[in-house]
Amino acid sequence: MQDIYRKAEGIRLVIFDVDGVLTDGSLFIGDDGQEYKAFHSKDGHGMVMLQHSGVQIAIITGRTSEVVRIRMASLGIEHVYQGKREKLPAYEELKHATGLDDAQIAYVGDDVVDLPVMTRVGLAIAVQDAHALAKRHAHWVTPSGGGRGAAREVCELVMDAQGKLQGLLQAYTD
Repeated sequence: MQDIYRKAEGIRLVIFDVDGVLTDGSLFIGDDGQEYKAFHSKDGHGMVMLQHSGVQIAIITGRTSEVVRIRMASLGIEHVYQGKREKLPAYEELKHATGLDDAQIAYVGDDVVDLPVMTRVGLAIAVQDAHALAKRHAHWVTPSGGGRGAAREVCELVMDAQGKLQGLLQAYTD
């Protein structure tokens, strides 16, 4: 675990996939074609805390959904890439936009479509219920599954490795 903390120390951007990472992967589609997703509130608060600690957050997802746009806006996430079935071009665009290099970026995925990015970043993370190949290429696997607190675990890992977690949590008890 010490190696994971060492990698997390230098992270300045965490990229999350959506379906299967920020959600449990279920897609609810109404008769009118409207798509619904369930997000875990603890994940959202962890993402807000991580941004307050100075780490940027981005989303790269293969699907396009208004609910994702709304949720990410509510969390203050500016870098949102939707409809990116091939995620590597979006990753390269994001690197250019932020001026960061691979070692400063973490990616959280759950399936084989995430592997092109996972194999490049400084810290590759898979959620507990990820595809076996994604888990095999991850530096760390979260204790929880997608949409069930995994994103919060990622955020807290990065903040803890950077020595910021306790201070941020202390603010709630003072």
